[in-house]
Amino acid sequence: MTEYDYWKIFPRMPKKVTIGDITVRDGFQHLEQFISTRAKTFYAEELIFAGCRNIEVTNLGNPYLMPQFSDAEEVLAHLRSERFKKRCEKKGINLDDVCITAVTIREGAVDRAIELKEKGIGPDRCLMMVSTEEEHHFANSGTTLPVYWKEAERCIKKCTDAGLKMCGTVSTIWGSPIAGATELQDAVEFTKRWLEIGASDIEHADHDGSASAPEVYRYFSMILDQIPDTSLHIAHFHETKRVASASVLATLQAGITHFEATLGGMGGQPANFLDDCPVPGTGEYYYEDPRYVGLTCLEDMLVQIDEMGIEHGYDVDRVLWLGRQMERTVGKRLRSEAAINGRTLKEGHPKFARPGLKKIKEKLKEKPGQNWPAEWDATPVLPEPYRP
Repeated sequence: MTEYDYWKIFPRMPKKVTIGDITVRDGFQHLEQFISTRAKTFYAEELIFAGCRNIEVTNLGNPYLMPQFSDAEEVLAHLRSERFKKRCEKKGINLDDVCITAVTIREGAVDRAIELKEKGIGPDRCLMMVSTEEEHHFANSGTTLPVYWKEAERCIKKCTDAGLKMCGTVSTIWGSPIAGATELQDAVEFTKRWLEIGASDIEHADHDGSASAPEVYRYFSMILDQIPDTSLHIAHFHETKRVASASVLATLQAGITHFEATLGGMGGQPANFLDDCPVPGTGEYYYEDPRYVGLTCLEDMLVQIDEMGIEHGYDVDRVLWLGRQMERTVGKRLRSEAAINGRTLKEGHPKFARPGLKKIKEKLKEKPGQNWPAEWDATPVLPEPYRP
């Protein structure tokens, strides 16, 4: 007989997850319009108020390359301010429980993070990134993998000495947008290497939406078989083919408990044009259509996980509202369906009912809830050819 209990079929699947938000960094970096500092701090604040406890808010790299983050220090200073701390306290939030991350791809950015930490406005956590496919890695970092690994080792030591965490990202796990297919085992070895040199946790990233659900399940099963501490692993999916929700489900089935997402499914390769001017970014775009490169939608992922009965810590309705506000901020329709259609309501939508059903049933002398003609048997009888 078929087992109907989902958690018995997938015993590693968690009953509670952590969902980090990276809208203010990854979500905004792809936009070809500058998002005001006030808007950035508004969404960072509101996401924290809605339940986010792991939030990525800026990139500390050279602002000449990515001027979207020319206000990095202002954003961080705002989140470290006494005013914001008091606002959190009024809402029962201890700001010490919120991990604030800044992306620091190269050593200069790490040094900047440490300097800001010394000023009292730095992040709690930095992030560096390698790709298992070297052409993609070179496009993002400008250096070879061996050189970058040595740089990362130095940076992790600096961060450790300064009291900062360092997340190590592994990208192109399921494929590269530049060189194509990759090997899953390479990403497992890269994960081990990050941990060997002292990374605090690992972001496992599908940066171009190459992943398929069976391969996602296979990869994360390989990871947890060899590195079983789930607190070390974060799943990061981009949505390019409308299949990322299947990847999220496969990741849950494998036993991963930590995910990342953005409002509206924004994000992608840093913009090479901002407002009215070309900017360096990370060079030419390596995708065909800029509308289909962002992450999994926070709104949709939350609804998916919430309706599975998995604990997540967010105010879902507040996040759906934020998603609708974000569309006004960026001036266009984003990619969340849940932000528009809402959650599945157990009580339904009585306002959409067609008038007159009750009167018709009374006229026909049908009882409330009667599904079959009165002369039929109460229980259907399945014909012999269709029985198991």
